[in-house]
Amino acid sequence: MKKILLILMLLISLTGMAREVKVYRGTSRYSSDVVCTVRDGKVYQGRSTYTSDVLCNVIGGRIYFGTSRYPSDVLFSVRDGLLYKEMSSYRSDVLMRLSGGRVYGGTSSYPSDVMMTISGGRVYRGRSTYVSDVICNLDGELSVVEFYAVVYVLMLYRML
Repeated sequence: MKKILLILMLLISLTGMAREVKVYRGTSRYSSDVVCTVRDGKVYQGRSTYTSDVLCNVIGGRIYFGTSRYPSDVLFSVRDGLLYKEMSSYRSDVLMRLSGGRVYGGTSSYPSDVMMTISGGRVYRGRSTYVSDVICNLDGELSVVEFYAVVYVLMLYRML
């Protein structure tokens, strides 16, 4: 799956096309329910793609506040599917772990620690895949780092 995503991202970057993914509230696909838009490594508020509406941006394996690129503005670092606080690399600073379509709290792999399940372009609460437990749905593919940036935005909007 990672190889396919990498090849797809490479093809898109080679063709010069801007890849844009919209994140919708719940099961909705209405434009009024767009929570954020991910485009070229930037996460924008709602449907906007204006620089002034950038909530965070992804550069390499780091998520920065707004449009910043300064080390002091690193919100999270991502390595091997693990989300770390700021620029830390300590296991004690792992906030989440993405593995097999599930997001676990900390470094856990216990079913009871599943925070979110990702399936069919939808993000569900806990281990559920019921329609009533859909947090948001995506209209495209995101990298692991971009997904964590979207999780940050969902936390900002208190959807998690």
